Amino acid sequence: MTRVAITPKQRINHLIKSPEVRVIGAEGEQLGILKTSEALKQAREGGYDLVEVAPTAEPPVCRIMDHGKFKYEQSKKEHRMRLNQKSTQVKEVKFRPRTDTHDMETKVRQIRDFLEDGNKTKVTVMFRGREMANRELGFQAIQKVIEELKGAGNIESPPRMEGRNLYMVVSPK
Repeated sequence: MTRVAITPKQRINHLIKSPEVRVIGAEGEQLGILKTSEALKQAREGGYDLVEVAPTAEPPVCRIMDHGKFKYEQSKKEHRMRLNQKSTQVKEVKFRPRTDTHDMETKVRQIRDFLEDGNKTKVTVMFRGREMANRELGFQAIQKVIEELKGAGNIESPPRMEGRNLYMVVSPK
């Protein structure tokens, strides 16, 4: 016998506690209010399970179905939903305050590629040692990046200092 995980709201076969239940057949037809033992008997005769789908109703509503098949189809459906989802990642590109213009252009091209792929990009300017005394160089570098990315993305968070790093986040348009 295979074990099937049930949610707290669903009770199967012998887990149903109420003496009478409203039963929905395997084809979706209403079978009426039956004693739980009779409903279980009908479900077993058809080779199905009796699953409580609305425990708070008066009397509780149970459905005759193949619970294993139901769980399998549900997991397949969830899997298909996950395939259709596009997860966005946050990519990071790091600069230094004195990064040369050609290197800057290359990294800006890389940021553009990330944005075209639909990923957010974190642009970081790292300061070391005495570079902290010239923070305006870092702000100038990040301003150049902002100018280069005018049409490619939106600045989600403006440039700000955090410790020895100056960073901003750019999201796709």
